[in-house]
Amino acid sequence: QVQLVESGGGLVQAGGSLRLSCTASGRTFASYHMGWFRQAPGQEREFVAAIDWSGTGTYYADSVKGRFTISRDNAKNTVYLQMNSLMPEDTAVYYCAAGVVGGVGVSPPEYDYWGQGTQVTVSS
Repeated sequence: QVQLVESGGGLVQAGGSLRLSCTASGRTFASYHMGWFRQAPGQEREFVAAIDWSGTGTYYADSVKGRFTISRDNAKNTVYLQMNSLMPEDTAVYYCAAGVVGGVGVSPPEYDYWGQGTQVTVSS
């Protein structure tokens, strides 16, 4: 069983930055691919970014490309999402997820474990 705990959400003005962190339990974090998703009220959960086990392969939704950066520190069992140039439409609950089998995915069913989510609110 893998437990994921997100932190770093909050309220920020448009144009500002936040860094989300997600720390995983267990000794095999380095073998997981990791993803960030978000869900706004009344909308489906959508892909934001993903990273492979080594950290060398990263993937982004078009809506965040060039503004968000995903990274990981396997020694700390932690994955990060640096969010710059935030816009009101980025407002959502952000979830991190771990994929144990298969390659890096961009859809929720491809992930096996989920965190509880952290709220990000961007004011205009």
